[in-house]
Amino acid sequence: MDKPTSWSAVRETAHRGDADDLLTAGLGLAGLQSATPPVIADASNPSADELRRRAFWTNWRGIADVSPAGGLGSLYGDLSPVPGREFQAFARLPGARQPHRVLLQLPDAFDPAKPCLVVTASSGSRGIYGAISMAGGWALPRGCAVAYTDKGAGTGYFDHDSQTGVALDGRRLAVGAGELEFLPQPAKLDGTGPGAVSFKHAHSQDNPEADWGRHVRQAAEFALAQLSMAYPQHPPFDFANTRILAVAVSNGGAAVLRAAEDAEPWLDGVVAVAPNAYAAQAGEAGPTARAAYDYLTEAALLMPCALSSPQLGHLTLLQSSLGVLPDWQTACVEAHQLGLLSSDAMPTAADEALAVLRAGGWTDAALQAAVLSTRFDLWRAVAAAYASAYLRADVSTMPCGYSVVAAGEVARAAMSTWWSDSSGIPPGVGVLLNDLAQNSRTEALACLRALWTSDSTESQTLHAAIAATAVKLPRVGLPVVVIHGLDDGLIPAAFSSAPYVAWAQSQQRDVQYWQVPHAQHFDAFLGLPDLGASYLPLMPYAWRALDLLNADLDAGRAPSRQSLAISSQTRGKDALAASHLGLPDRLQ
Repeated sequence: MDKPTSWSAVRETAHRGDADDLLTAGLGLAGLQSATPPVIADASNPSADELRRRAFWTNWRGIADVSPAGGLGSLYGDLSPVPGREFQAFARLPGARQPHRVLLQLPDAFDPAKPCLVVTASSGSRGIYGAISMAGGWALPRGCAVAYTDKGAGTGYFDHDSQTGVALDGRRLAVGAGELEFLPQPAKLDGTGPGAVSFKHAHSQDNPEADWGRHVRQAAEFALAQLSMAYPQHPPFDFANTRILAVAVSNGGAAVLRAAEDAEPWLDGVVAVAPNAYAAQAGEAGPTARAAYDYLTEAALLMPCALSSPQLGHLTLLQSSLGVLPDWQTACVEAHQLGLLSSDAMPTAADEALAVLRAGGWTDAALQAAVLSTRFDLWRAVAAAYASAYLRADVSTMPCGYSVVAAGEVARAAMSTWWSDSSGIPPGVGVLLNDLAQNSRTEALACLRALWTSDSTESQTLHAAIAATAVKLPRVGLPVVVIHGLDDGLIPAAFSSAPYVAWAQSQQRDVQYWQVPHAQHFDAFLGLPDLGASYLPLMPYAWRALDLLNADLDAGRAPSRQSLAISSQTRGKDALAASHLGLPDRLQ
């Protein structure tokens, strides 16, 4: 394979020995379970190795349940050190303003005579190690190489005051001193104001979500090129002679489904977990899909009020160990003032908000888990970021009066670890999402909602951008497994996976659907006692699906189009056991 020119110079690093590896950066399970991140010797000038180790700690804990009772490393998975090398670069799609990171992890146990490559995309808006647990956790102990992409999002925040961004090794770099992960166009914007911070998912002006499938393929192409150079004595690695499986969760799950659309047979199998997929054409085949921006802005406005309804008094998370919950009844009053509800009297207003959500397809199981997203203010953070991405805004032109700023000296002290410690979307790590241009937070949210419901010029632009993100049918003959928790309260299966699967199966695509009771969106939250007692992790199902898919490919078995209702049960106060999961023993 000729060396492509679509990425920057490649940074190669070795990760071997007791203090470092590809799977946990030398932390092991005990280090991942530690409540404190790995120490940095000089907080103002961390090394690339220190930042990488913290990024592993952040992303393992942000996606997986690493708690002692959660079963990781005992019931499922092997976290023994995996020595090997990493190859990393900035890749750019034709026509894109900004690059995305690509990374190949190549374990020393890789067998070039039987090459196995797993390609993945980060969940949410996370950085390049955002899929280390989901993809690396399965592939690396088996000797498979892993290709990662941040799919045009990531944690390379740009600070306008200091005119610094993030270099390939994760350290902060001044404009002009080298290539940056994200350099706003132009770097110094008029009207940003003091403390302005740009982040790539919202401010790249690329609408990266429309290209998620292309990002995944480019990561695979990068990986094959690096493998070919790493093993020059073997024939060049390409799509024909390398088994390539794709796996990812949430936004990453949508990305691998977008990659599955490709008519060229470069993928051998796909596992998409709780995918944020919008099957816009699925209405005639079964359930009607809803775009995430639609139901996220609906939830941002009405969910706090609806959760105040006496009809939901049975929801255990409203009386759990999440701490003192906010007074969400004020949201009912503000929604009434904006004309969204006919009454501001309780409980009438809350019951009315609940009725709207139920009419839109929210189940009580989804509403229960939605307490988490409401409690942690996820609706606002995600909706503001996505609106900016769809409208191709920069930090000075974010819609509805939103802005992103560094929180004074606290943020300045943390700036050197923004890349390793943040999730890719503010707020967090000293970076704030402000809506101070509006009279109230609810008014700002109503403005975001109106971008979906109105017929303004901005609304038309947003709808066109969202239409460009819609998932299409997978390639004929490509085995796909979609796994979704039936209690998902962030990306409800009824709005995403169920319509997609029904549509794909009606068109004779080889898509299997695993419906998992007692599972919601965030495995990482299961370390909280009340949540671990009520919900199951999705990662064991993803890894089992990869096991079975790989075995079927080895045996030449035909793919299945069945939908499986998983027989699972909650663990209560017990440690997770195989009997709780009810994992399938075959794909068909």
